[in-house]
Amino acid sequence: MFKIFPMKGENGKKKANLESALKELDRIAKMLIRRDFELTQVRAEREVELRDLKQKAKDLEKTREVLLNILEDAENSRTEAIEERNKTMAIINNFVDGLLVFDKKNKLSLINPQAEDFFDVKSQDLTGKSILELSVFPTIRSLANLLGNSIKGVFRKEIKIKEDLILEVSTIPIVIEGEKINTLIILHDITREKIVEKMKTEFVSISAHQLRTPLSAIKWTLSMLLDGDLGQISPEQRDFIEKSYKSNEMMIALINDLLNVTRIEEGRYLYKSILTDLEPICRSVIESYKTGMEKRKIKFEFKKPEKKLPKAIIDVEKIKLVIDNLLGNAVRYTPIGGSIKISLKSVKKNIEFSVRDSGVGIPQNQQQRIFSKFFRAVNVLKMETEGSGLGLFIAKNIIEAHRGRVWFESEEGKGTTFYFTIPIK
Repeated sequence: MFKIFPMKGENGKKKANLESALKELDRIAKMLIRRDFELTQVRAEREVELRDLKQKAKDLEKTREVLLNILEDAENSRTEAIEERNKTMAIINNFVDGLLVFDKKNKLSLINPQAEDFFDVKSQDLTGKSILELSVFPTIRSLANLLGNSIKGVFRKEIKIKEDLILEVSTIPIVIEGEKINTLIILHDITREKIVEKMKTEFVSISAHQLRTPLSAIKWTLSMLLDGDLGQISPEQRDFIEKSYKSNEMMIALINDLLNVTRIEEGRYLYKSILTDLEPICRSVIESYKTGMEKRKIKFEFKKPEKKLPKAIIDVEKIKLVIDNLLGNAVRYTPIGGSIKISLKSVKKNIEFSVRDSGVGIPQNQQQRIFSKFFRAVNVLKMETEGSGLGLFIAKNIIEAHRGRVWFESEEGKGTTFYFTIPIK
């Protein structure tokens, strides 16, 4: 600051002007200082903003690089997805089986070339159509009828498309996170297998018929020998002839089983169905086994129905064969002194038959094959070599032809219970 000394007269006036000038200079100096301070602050703020802008530019550059990487990854993923889709479509288009894919609304969304060849159609004519709409195409009508208006669950069935084409149809629901999104239909050509199966069945049928005639002649001759029609025979000769007669009977039984199997496979096994009672049929079979059970000291019980059973439409001879097979197995595989119990009752809209024994039972690891052709469990093979392994196969097919059901419960060493049901008329 400036120091002012007092003056007089002219000097006083100069002094006043000087003081005024000094004050103005002081004001200007203060203003300049304040402006400089403000400029310093503004400059500092601009430097901060500039640093922020530089940082944001760096961040934007990094973001740009990240986005470019993401776009590159997305492009790579898209390319890979397209390649995978092309591979999948190549597999579908070149698959030897026919493939159909239906969406959630049961509309056709995909059909491969093999399926097009099976039905002699083009995909553009079928895609987007419902099962009902597909039934208007003559070649697809049998498949549409099999599938119905909606495809439910998993199943495998055979259909004949034309004279030289038989397909095995399998349905597989495609589920993602518990929700069904599509249904895959696989069409496998089994025409050749069916032709071979038919040839095999015809061969067995012809062979069995050709064998039955000489076996019947042998049986007749052996019977005459045993009856003494051809002269007296010694006890030793009778023993040998009886063994031969028994072996011949086993051969005839095997031939009859083979003929039954061929009739089952040809779909012409039931032909004498009538409305009748099941109880008398059951009693007649039981009667034929009473002597054998008494010899083996088997405790037998027949649990009679509490009231008269309703009638059912059945083929008497075939149902008699089923009961004979089940009871025969129970007697054959129950040890001396064991027990057998037969039950006959009405359950809902069915007649239920069961035969329970205290025999050798069926091993757990072999139970799923028990109704297969020519199958016999390992434990019974050790006990007895007789038997063709066809009895239960035939029994199952007879019951199913009656629209019934057959099943069993068994534990090795503790016995087995076989059941079957026949619908009530």
